[in-house]
Amino acid sequence: MLSSLKAFNLLVMFLLELSVYAAVALWGFTTTDKWPLKLLLGVGVPVGLIAVWALFGAPRATYAVHGGGRVLLEVLWFGSGAAALAASGRQGWAAAFAGIFLVNAALRLLWNQ
Repeated sequence: MLSSLKAFNLLVMFLLELSVYAAVALWGFTTTDKWPLKLLLGVGVPVGLIAVWALFGAPRATYAVHGGGRVLLEVLWFGSGAAALAASGRQGWAAAFAGIFLVNAALRLLWNQ
């Protein structure tokens, strides 16, 4: 039973990671009326985040961070998703996202994931 919950918690983290990309893309496409800027923000910012996560946060990251650096990376990473939702006018979704992240992070810490 516990192993199933641990696996589910890792799935939730993966879905949260994907949600950050969606939230930032939503923010980028809704932040302005100018199409070139919409395209730059809606596509460019998520691509930049993909590069950052691949370098520092992914399980096989080139420069994986641990300890306090990992905590800082996750707070900034998932916080950017919540901030993007809030900035695009979806405060309820932002609060739910942040709450789910906090529960997920607490369980990962408790279960040494």
